[in-house]
Amino acid sequence: MLGDVELADNLAIARNLCASAGKMSPVALTRLAGGKNNRVYRVECEDNGLFVMKHYHVDPRDPRDRLGHEWQFLSYIWSRDVRTVPEPFAFDRGTNSALYSFVPGKKIEQAAIDQALVDQAADFILAANASPRDPNKLEPGSESCFSLSDHAATVERRVARLAALDPDAPHRDRAKLLVQESLLPAWQNIKTRIHATRGEAELVPPQEYCVSPSDFGFHNALVDADGRAIFIDFEYAGRDDPAKLVCDFFCCPEIRVPIRFRDGFIQKLRKGLALGPGFSQRCDLLIDAYRIKWACIILNDFLPLGAARREFAASGERDARCVAQLAKATLMLAEIGQK
Repeated sequence: MLGDVELADNLAIARNLCASAGKMSPVALTRLAGGKNNRVYRVECEDNGLFVMKHYHVDPRDPRDRLGHEWQFLSYIWSRDVRTVPEPFAFDRGTNSALYSFVPGKKIEQAAIDQALVDQAADFILAANASPRDPNKLEPGSESCFSLSDHAATVERRVARLAALDPDAPHRDRAKLLVQESLLPAWQNIKTRIHATRGEAELVPPQEYCVSPSDFGFHNALVDADGRAIFIDFEYAGRDDPAKLVCDFFCCPEIRVPIRFRDGFIQKLRKGLALGPGFSQRCDLLIDAYRIKWACIILNDFLPLGAARREFAASGERDARCVAQLAKATLMLAEIGQK
């Protein structure tokens, strides 16, 4: 339920966005569940048209431009006739909000992940990167990487943040123990392997940069009545190393993509994007580094900034989230070494 003030404020924002997009005026607003970093609303207009309005979280401690990245990515691929995403209609920098088409569908369940869905995910990446591929039209994605050193530094920054766990976080001592006894020793070994392998494979060839949705996985997808996957949430999108996309896709903990699909996914992207052998080598070398990265992300609830974003999207329930995140991080670290 929306409070009177929230309803009035967001109806006013929705009214301005709809006017900018040439749509009828909104008459109803419903808060949608599931947004972790933002507030998301279903907007119903006078002519029964349905839209989605996103109100993006902004914090001076986090300079990432979630609105800009999502808008840029959707505008780019929509202009190239990719239709398995919401259509972008209007945005407003003053309120950090944007209006998109409403996409009917249901969340994808873990048990539903099969070869057909994984192939649809690969096909989406190929469609977003159809020739003429021009990733330079997009800003670098969040934590984009264009060398092995970039990949290692990205994970190192995530690991370093865990040195400052929120003293008020529930179960902080358990999180600290997990970091010190499991995560840090594993990362040291992985980092040594990456630095020992750099050599000629250090730089990602510019012709292999891709248009990447980032944070790509079935947690950011719906399936429609015909079984077609629709992909949503591109707040970190931009140009990037396709090996990073692969590693994130198979490490993201919310809806796990079984590792048995990994080789086929890699080969489909390698062929479809005309990538060299270095792409596959980076995928193999970096998979454990990204397990560390995702363990760090899982533990964001123990950091002040991560907790603030979650509170913005959905207040309360921090204790339960921390317990759940500890379990997920433990499982992620246990997978290190699996190919």
